[in-house]
Amino acid sequence: MAITGFFSAILVGAIVGALGRLIVPGEQKVSALTTVVVGVVAALLGTALATVFGWFFFTLPFLAELAVQVCIAAVGVITVAGSKSRQPA
Repeated sequence: MAITGFFSAILVGAIVGALGRLIVPGEQKVSALTTVVVGVVAALLGTALATVFGWFFFTLPFLAELAVQVCIAAVGVITVAGSKSRQPA
């Protein structure tokens, strides 16, 4: 992977993670770094799912792919925030 691909993955992950965090109601006790990591993972999984289901044949394929990525990121944020709230004080 080239250095530009690495930075692109981080940038897309940050955007997807932030959008996923925005659609989750309430306050999440999740750091910005965790949000970016969740976003990168969600972006990779969303792209893989869009490829498997063949959503690249639409005229605007990135919208379906982005919707899947944001939903996966929202689930990831909920999961991470829920696991942080269960830790003993």
